[in-house]
Amino acid sequence: MNKPIRVVAVFCLVLFMALLVNSTYLMYVRAGELSEDPRNRRILTATYSRERGAILVGDDAIARSVSSNDKYRFQRTYSEPFKYAPVTGYFAYFSQTGVERSQNPVLSGDDSRLFVTRLVDMLSNGDPKGGNVQLTLDAAAQDAAWNGLEALPGEAQGAVVALEPTTGRVLAMASTPSYDPNVLASHDFGAVSEASERLNDDPREPLINRTIGTTLPPGSTFKLVTAAAAIESGNYDADSMVPGGFRYQLPQSSTTIGNYDGGNCGGRRITMTQALQVSCNVTFLSLANELGTEAMAEQAEAFGFNGTSLEDLAGQAQSLYPRDMDAPQTAMSGIGQSSVTATPLQMAMVAAAIANDGDVMRPYVVDEVRAPNLSVLDRTDPETISKAISSTTADELTRMLVATVDSGTATPAQIPGVEVAGKTGTAQSTADRPPYAWFVSFAPANDPKVAVAVLVQSSDTSPDEIGGGALGGPIAKAVMEAVINR
Repeated sequence: MNKPIRVVAVFCLVLFMALLVNSTYLMYVRAGELSEDPRNRRILTATYSRERGAILVGDDAIARSVSSNDKYRFQRTYSEPFKYAPVTGYFAYFSQTGVERSQNPVLSGDDSRLFVTRLVDMLSNGDPKGGNVQLTLDAAAQDAAWNGLEALPGEAQGAVVALEPTTGRVLAMASTPSYDPNVLASHDFGAVSEASERLNDDPREPLINRTIGTTLPPGSTFKLVTAAAAIESGNYDADSMVPGGFRYQLPQSSTTIGNYDGGNCGGRRITMTQALQVSCNVTFLSLANELGTEAMAEQAEAFGFNGTSLEDLAGQAQSLYPRDMDAPQTAMSGIGQSSVTATPLQMAMVAAAIANDGDVMRPYVVDEVRAPNLSVLDRTDPETISKAISSTTADELTRMLVATVDSGTATPAQIPGVEVAGKTGTAQSTADRPPYAWFVSFAPANDPKVAVAVLVQSSDTSPDEIGGGALGGPIAKAVMEAVINR
């Protein structure tokens, strides 16, 4: 072989080896990255050409794929978009959120549990289909939660979450303002990009699921945690006499804190039940200071603070009870202020644990995973996370909470013929904005079917009319009635 031919042969061999190395690199090293790149139109076309599974509430598909008249074959649609968007999330060419993301392997048909279905489709030359996801949500409870938030004055920001105390099933999860995931599922990708940019730039943050993604001071609803820690200490019960009065001086400080209404809670010494009924700040400041940071932190963590528990829906923020607070901060934490923050889900878990004899159940939104033929592939089993309080403490707290609804600050949650347990909360924010309104409850008190937490972050309500009972009580009542009467 002469030299020119040899040079050409070597050069071709080098090119062939380079091509082989590059192909190997693309197929085995960067395959995952390239398949997830939204600019990869082959993957995009394949994804949109497969019938994605449905997301179900009861017998109704709140998200499903329908035939389209373009090259992508299937269009993702949402039947009640604003009401369910915080849970379903969206399915867009650039990403997914909510259940669309957490259950994507099932919905897309790529889950290993659908191997037999894929094999049958291949052998029969049928079109591949995704599996279906059955949610735990109760349609009537979700309606009540959403309608309650929509009825708030102005462009309100708020959230409602309802749990089944004995299992942790999420019965309602509503957040406002919301958005329409249909605009993000469009095949007009230019319009989708514009809509995404508009939603991300919206100062009202409609893409946030406030039930799990917003943490704010829980205010007086946190007094349930303080009361639980006090009773668990063995030194108190519902009838114990505790400090009342007009004001409380923070330890190691000249600052004094008064009660919300400026009153004296009924006297210098009152029962624990009365303290909760009138939401006496002096009482719970005093108790938190007496118990100390360690005992308060342990009780908060037993209910789920400083951790996350929701595993089948991304975006849960940690509810925080810092362990490094000084004495004045610890006292303030007793009324849900200082550095204490909570999501509505966390406060619903506190109420649900009290309703469930002290057991904290892991919350979940996915009830069942089903094949395209609706056969059940998997079902979520209830799981106990912790024993937050004893059943005796739970009974004492329930008695106190029932009294608070019967003749205390939580009377807006009263349901005729049903014993309701509840607690209001009004948390102070910065000096230039109105307070946050909270409400937690469960019913029936003697056989709890539902626990609810309501947060009204903002609304066009006069600052002197903002209160957890006035704003959150009617919403919680409607949700509880929807579950009880189903």
